[in-house]
Amino acid sequence: MWVPAALLLMVAGWGANQFSPLLGAYRGELGLSPAFATGLLALYVLGLVPGLLFGGPLADRRGRKPVVIWAIVLSALATVALMLGAHVVPWLVVGRLVVGVSTGAVLAAGSAWVRDLSHPPFGTATEDGAGARRAGVLLAAGFSISGLVSALVATWVPLPLVSAYVPHLLLCAVTLPLALRCPETRVEPVAGAPRGEGARDPRFLRRVAPVAPWIFLCPTVGFAVLPAAVTAHAPGYEVLYAGVSTLCAPGFGAVVQPWARRIARRGLRATAVFGLLAIAAGLVLAAFAAWQVQPWLGLVAALTLGTGYGFVSTYCLTMVGRIAGPSELAGLTAIMWVLAYLGFCTPFVVSLLSGVVTVPVVLLVLAGLALLTLLSARDESDRDGHESRRAQRVQRLRDSGVL
Repeated sequence: MWVPAALLLMVAGWGANQFSPLLGAYRGELGLSPAFATGLLALYVLGLVPGLLFGGPLADRRGRKPVVIWAIVLSALATVALMLGAHVVPWLVVGRLVVGVSTGAVLAAGSAWVRDLSHPPFGTATEDGAGARRAGVLLAAGFSISGLVSALVATWVPLPLVSAYVPHLLLCAVTLPLALRCPETRVEPVAGAPRGEGARDPRFLRRVAPVAPWIFLCPTVGFAVLPAAVTAHAPGYEVLYAGVSTLCAPGFGAVVQPWARRIARRGLRATAVFGLLAIAAGLVLAAFAAWQVQPWLGLVAALTLGTGYGFVSTYCLTMVGRIAGPSELAGLTAIMWVLAYLGFCTPFVVSLLSGVVTVPVVLLVLAGLALLTLLSARDESDRDGHESRRAQRVQRLRDSGVL
């Protein structure tokens, strides 16, 4: 039951990231400056923030399903605008803003919808975080596969800045009818029932907010910062390299989900620790790859960053699921995604600093900040994980007849 809804998350991720590997093509074919091209990447975040902040609460009030369905329709219209941008540049601005709004609404409402459909009474999953992992895997699949497909189409198909967007329109046409069969899962708030603290909850402020920005910093370094830095000796291959790197970074984030699940059994905080360590290591490798202009090492860095992406996204989504009540889940998820997408502005910041400091230096500074994020939470006890493990031990004793 949850699969069609999760496929819409994949479609949203596809629509959001199909543009990213084409930055080199836009610079080459349309003569866009590096700052303007990466600015279009960051412009997406300006649309995403209102999409998240309005889409999440709207999904809690009106329902997850209608918000997601109409947001996917808006995503398809944004893709049409990007296709027009191959001839009229202002359409690129419109397309990137609209795709941000639509993706924000889908992330907020869709993550909550998939989580609801995965667990009783709609689904059969009982393991903590199962719904969050499913949403994360499909979203990562959309981000990663779209980058490779767009790069391949743009490299070998005529009219690359138009034809690269056709797969997304086809996906919208196929997945929307399937998702219409999924039920609505919104729960009516009970009068007088206690409400959670939302974003003011200390667990959110101390355990989610510092980690969330690293979610999308990882893939953007892989597909928007490294390609130009490591393909200097191989002109003409930047777009294809960006597509492969996109597959490596968010794509590997989906592959590592079983590992994240096993590590989470030791306590959910262990997932964040492992993810931040992987991010720091990936940024160091990326800095060395940019310094030495080594494309193969850049792909290793992208895989390492993808590992961190998979772990920290699972951690944040699971934590939000624990903190928020059923009638507040989409709204708090939206705030988490707003924080996560701060990392999407990294390529724009790097381009602005390029005249002052080199790319390797910026990446090393980011690696240090990742370690500081890890140290800032070192004294935070994993109370939820401890209580979960204790409950499991008690249940095993009951099942064996000891209790």
